[in-house]
Amino acid sequence: MSEHRPFPLIGPERRELVLRAAVRQGLLDPERAPLAAFLDLDAVTETVAALHAAFPAGSEVRHAFAAKANPLGPVLRLLRGLGMGCEVASPGEFAQALAAGFPPELIVLDSPAKTRGELALALELGVSVNIDNWQELARVDALLADRRSSSRIGVRINPQVGGGRIAAMSTATATSKFGIPLADTGNAARLVEAFRARPWLTELHCHVGSQGIDLDLMATGIATTAAFAERINRELGRRQVTGIDLGGGLPVNFADDRTAPGWDAYLQRLRAHAPVLFDGGYRLTTEFGRSVLAKSGFVASYVEYTKESGGRPIAIGHAGAQVATRTVFAPDSWPIRISAHHPTGAPKHGPLVPQDVAGPCCFAGDLVARARPLPLLAPGDLYCLLDCGAYYPSNHFAYNSLPEPAVHGATTAPDGTVRFETLRPAQSIDDLVARTGA
Repeated sequence: MSEHRPFPLIGPERRELVLRAAVRQGLLDPERAPLAAFLDLDAVTETVAALHAAFPAGSEVRHAFAAKANPLGPVLRLLRGLGMGCEVASPGEFAQALAAGFPPELIVLDSPAKTRGELALALELGVSVNIDNWQELARVDALLADRRSSSRIGVRINPQVGGGRIAAMSTATATSKFGIPLADTGNAARLVEAFRARPWLTELHCHVGSQGIDLDLMATGIATTAAFAERINRELGRRQVTGIDLGGGLPVNFADDRTAPGWDAYLQRLRAHAPVLFDGGYRLTTEFGRSVLAKSGFVASYVEYTKESGGRPIAIGHAGAQVATRTVFAPDSWPIRISAHHPTGAPKHGPLVPQDVAGPCCFAGDLVARARPLPLLAPGDLYCLLDCGAYYPSNHFAYNSLPEPAVHGATTAPDGTVRFETLRPAQSIDDLVARTGA
């Protein structure tokens, strides 16, 4: 393995520097901007550099960022400039990737429900396509009957190696909705014949899952895919499968500031389970999303009110289900760290008091933390939801017609000066009303 830096450590000192600067510059204000999200762009740059460096020098690897994790235009353009491609799984994400300037050959189209229009556009532009099922394969047959395409075209298989800790994030179970199930009766032989009849099928794709997936389970699914690629090439008597899409899904540590597992641990498990990937015979594609951005971002909110109910303190603020949807609805699967701060952004110290931290949504379950030991929060204080660079700020849940908060990118000069750029402006109430046709 090539020499490379570990994941960067995004610690409390760096967050505090950004938070204090945001308060001073008015990006957080109890009246005008009581809620905002922040992404440390320096940390993102470091993380992407570590990803590139982790893979062996000279290997042909396309790192396609999973747009679903954060499809904001400036974020996609930053990642494009850092040498990444883009994995898309909807018409909207496809359009966003094109608008962000990704070359078609660096875009990968996934989705179990691609329309004819999506497929036709992808094949016309030369975007890579991972075919999800037999009916989609027939649809691509029809589209290629009267045209040529430079697209890299593959088939997504379901290696059926089992699920992880979070069922909803496990995509290689026996009955997963994704891909062609490899172990189902007759499918393996049928796939070999499908490749034999279609020389333009040159890739295999799998994705075992993301959060809650053990690295060995992930590597086992990839190894199953690589072994099947070898079988196809052996039975066809030619090296037709030349590319393997490894999927993404490196889990993120939401328990503390350590970034673990890192790319080094991922590559170690791949080498142990599927050494054939590193002999130079296959072009590789990855589709990491959450692990590229999560540790680099946080969401900050002012505390609006505090109260006590049943003997438990409750702090009510502006960061709730609309920005932390998974945490609110599935807190056991998606716990989140919270830090407490004075109105200046300085960390708040003092005895730890179990307290609920509640969001603004009008239902009882809108809690980002339950009985969480924190320094006692007071009106006007700030609290931060940590490890939120992916999904949280960019996948807004418009419950109660709550507007989208601003998302700011931060860079820090050697002298500690923090500069911000707007990644998404806050949605005004007028914009929200106009959008809903009221």
